[in-house]
Amino acid sequence: MQFIWQHIDTIIQEYTGAHPLPYFLKGYYKQHPKLGSRDRKMLSEMAYCWYRAEKAVDKTLPFNERMTACIHLCRTENKHLLRLIEPYYPPANADKLKVDIDRIFPHDIELSTGINKTDWLNNMLVQPDLFIRLRKEHERVLALLEQENIPYSEITNDCIALPNGTPIDKMIPPFVYVVQDASSQKTAEYFTPKPYENWWDCCSGAGGKSLLLKDKEPLVELTVSDTRKTILNNLKERFRLYSHIFPTTFKVDVANSEELHDVMRNREFDNIICDVPCTGSGTWARTPEQMHFFKAKTLVEYASRQRDISVNATDLLKPGGKLYYITCSVFKEENEHVVEHLVKQTGLIVERSELINGIGIKADSMFIAVLKKPA
Repeated sequence: MQFIWQHIDTIIQEYTGAHPLPYFLKGYYKQHPKLGSRDRKMLSEMAYCWYRAEKAVDKTLPFNERMTACIHLCRTENKHLLRLIEPYYPPANADKLKVDIDRIFPHDIELSTGINKTDWLNNMLVQPDLFIRLRKEHERVLALLEQENIPYSEITNDCIALPNGTPIDKMIPPFVYVVQDASSQKTAEYFTPKPYENWWDCCSGAGGKSLLLKDKEPLVELTVSDTRKTILNNLKERFRLYSHIFPTTFKVDVANSEELHDVMRNREFDNIICDVPCTGSGTWARTPEQMHFFKAKTLVEYASRQRDISVNATDLLKPGGKLYYITCSVFKEENEHVVEHLVKQTGLIVERSELINGIGIKADSMFIAVLKKPA
């Protein structure tokens, strides 16, 4: 199995974090078609373990021993991996096996109220679950999971947790469910839509929050916007799949006040979903390569953009309306500090705010604040 060690060494040497790790691995495997399914699974898990835990391991250890320590820290259950690393564990110098969990993220960045740094760092060593939101046929889906002996847990009546990698797309029709993290689903509990209200999802992405809203109240009048035309096309396809009327769409950078007003003109909205781009630090257990390659200046850039987006969006909010400020970050700079800036600049009133801590259920963590514009 020496070839596995050679391949993982090459992967670690070549990957720079410029693109998501799954895309890089897919391209690497395409270049090496002789790698079988078992080989690819082993290499993928080794890569993820490395980016989860490598910084906590003594750097003076040989590569094979460092990788072995990472795999043990992440508590793999892959029997082929355990067999592969057996000769290297424990290392010859056991004293060097001591790990420092704080080194996983060596930046001095304040976390939001509601999450503990030690818990957050330890959570980076754990692969989160797969979560689906059931839109219909609840009992039939659960019966099918039991029939296939797939373990699951009901987080709520509509939110189901499954082992990561469960081929749910091969089991149930796509219109029955939405793949969506449990914490993201929970944000819908804050939405209070009424029929025929005008809502704007100002940084819609592929429409996860918009679909939550429309499933909760199909009769809202919805407008969505994003900076990317392709992602808006993806959103339309999802709306078609789930049999919702297409929303009004605009390609616009909400951070650019002049562009925003040129595109949106005199439109006003009863409520605004402001799910801003962010570091994604609340989701890094799914994408540990982003944590591994994180640069502190990135946080400064995101926070500046978040302030611009939220303040500019508020200009289009009707008096008495609500703005839902949402991130998938655990950093106070992107959460409470942006809300404080928003209140100071616009006069919005904070009704509720919460860090949705998903660690206990192997989910992401998110932040949401509900702010009201005085009538």
